[in-house]
Amino acid sequence: MKVYTGRGDEGLTDLRDMTRVSKTSHRIEAYGTVDEVNALIGTIRPTGYDDVDERLEAMQNHLHVVQADLANPNPEDDDPQIRAEHVESLESWIDEADEELDPLRSFILPGGSESGAKIHHARAVSRRAERRVVALAGEEPINEQVVAYLNRLSDALFTYARLVNKRDGVPESAPTY
Repeated sequence: MKVYTGRGDEGLTDLRDMTRVSKTSHRIEAYGTVDEVNALIGTIRPTGYDDVDERLEAMQNHLHVVQADLANPNPEDDDPQIRAEHVESLESWIDEADEELDPLRSFILPGGSESGAKIHHARAVSRRAERRVVALAGEEPINEQVVAYLNRLSDALFTYARLVNKRDGVPESAPTY
């Protein structure tokens, strides 16, 4: 299979149902930003912590499902879709990681160790992806679980950034006002 097809040379691309849309459409912008989050998470692994790496890899696989879900304006039951179980997995992982962390008492500055800072960066881009999906949802129907998943994903990435920084011995800094 060739990587290039030339079908996008005029600024159009195919959705899963073979509908041709502009590469600037909200749908393409949404799942393109999700792809960016996925690529950023790929730059983080390995963190040096197997449990964190396993969760990050699972998140990457979920993000492929998010992209497939967003690329399909008319999904059928057997098509890849984000479901409540995906959101619940993130919540479970957040709760599990939170047990190892000190309670959060204020906002913190993103940064820390190399892995911690990269996870914070992925978290910020996941928030942008969420905003892009919400914009898309204002134009056309989408799976509402996608917004919930991306919202929870940013929470999970925030928690894992804190966890990695704690394990790396990097203290959190609060912003000064």
